Amino acid sequence: MAMGTIIKIDPVTGMVMNLTDLKEYMEEAIMKPLDHKNLDLDVPYFADVVSTTENVAVYIWENLQKFLPLGVLYKVKVYETDNNIVVYKGE
Repeated sequence: MAMGTIIKIDPVTGMVMNLTDLKEYMEEAIMKPLDHKNLDLDVPYFADVVSTTENVAVYIWENLQKFLPLGVLYKVKVYETDNNIVVYKGE
């Protein structure tokens, strides 16, 4: 899984976002709910949504958006295999 952000660099900190904060957000929004889980049985979101790679990308987008400032998240990229990749931009 990969994600991208687009926002201006803060002139005071020289960063778009503190990577320690981003790591914590990703842990809460992605890893805790999904890692080592049977999506269909263990994740309530997928009780009514088919657990395709496309829907996993949407799930990650929606959960990560809750932690990030508005407009920071640009895309979520989920790799099912080296050849099967889904990119979701919140559309």
